[in-house]
Amino acid sequence: MAKDPRTTKLAKLVVNYFLKVRDDSNVIISASTEAADFVTALYKAVLEAGAHPTLRLTLPGLGPIFYKYAKEHHIKKFPDIFQYTVKHANYFIGVDTENNTREMANVDPKKMTDRQIVTRPITDYIVNEREKIRRSTVGYPCVALAQEAEMSLDEYEDFVFAACLQNWDKLGKEMKKILKKFQKGKEVHLLGRGVNLKFGIHGDKAKDDLDGDNIPCGEIFMAPVRESLEGWIKFDYPAIESGKEVTDIRLEFKKGKVVKFSASKNKNFLRQMLSTDKNASYVGEFGIGMNPKIKKFTKNLLFDEKIGGTIHLALGMAYKENGGGNNSAIHWDIVKDMHRAKILLDGKIVQEKGKWKV
Repeated sequence: MAKDPRTTKLAKLVVNYFLKVRDDSNVIISASTEAADFVTALYKAVLEAGAHPTLRLTLPGLGPIFYKYAKEHHIKKFPDIFQYTVKHANYFIGVDTENNTREMANVDPKKMTDRQIVTRPITDYIVNEREKIRRSTVGYPCVALAQEAEMSLDEYEDFVFAACLQNWDKLGKEMKKILKKFQKGKEVHLLGRGVNLKFGIHGDKAKDDLDGDNIPCGEIFMAPVRESLEGWIKFDYPAIESGKEVTDIRLEFKKGKVVKFSASKNKNFLRQMLSTDKNASYVGEFGIGMNPKIKKFTKNLLFDEKIGGTIHLALGMAYKENGGGNNSAIHWDIVKDMHRAKILLDGKIVQEKGKWKV
């Protein structure tokens, strides 16, 4: 079967347009075998850019095997060899695919959070040290994610490529217009069906995602003032992490911290996530979806947090570029539909029923 030409276009978009890979630089490509065609296209594009590709490939099923057989010293062993590779790389490209979206569903959540704490320094380095390493996490179609999205593989391929292969210069202008409003703002109020939540923001440090850290792009995001959240929010969409789906999440905040929580499914996992460390129950990010090609919830956060007319809050870590203010081993985004609610910025309605008023 011939390779889909959109795969090559996507690889070049990542390497040349977003990352602008330099000659003689080092590039890590991290992926699983479901994305073999895309890995090949990325490998070629990196070479054509004059850079040196390093492959970090994994196989389906290794995650559950690790957590089933790992001894305590395996969980606590810091991956210093991988850290060395990362710290000698200039770019990191992660490809988002799955072979089985539920393969981690029966893994002990404490083992996973303990491992996240151990590996956090590498994650923080890749995410935050932008002057040393540029990164991009890229969505790519595969059967398992198509099934989660309730689409055929052909339909899902069309969906993914449409979301990624856009006129980013044109969409970027529209996003920056909204971004400028929030960069001048001080307080956000989410009000309507399923939400009444106020919080301060570090508006001057609000950002768009047009640098390609995540592809597809299509959101603006900022850090709430850490202890400012007051009120409650009920999320319409499930939050999915490590194969566990948590539904009907309701969070109540006082002085920025989650003081009450509920969920109709996997509440214990939600409790475990909130207790990962002392900062996991604070919010590190407030994001707003703005990708016009993403209109359907697919159970893949890389796409779902970009749905137009949605917002998302991330429990845990706040990005340094947004002003920081919360350090945590987790950064867990949860998406809410705002088509029956509104966003107020400094007391003025800027979005209502998913439509911008500015």
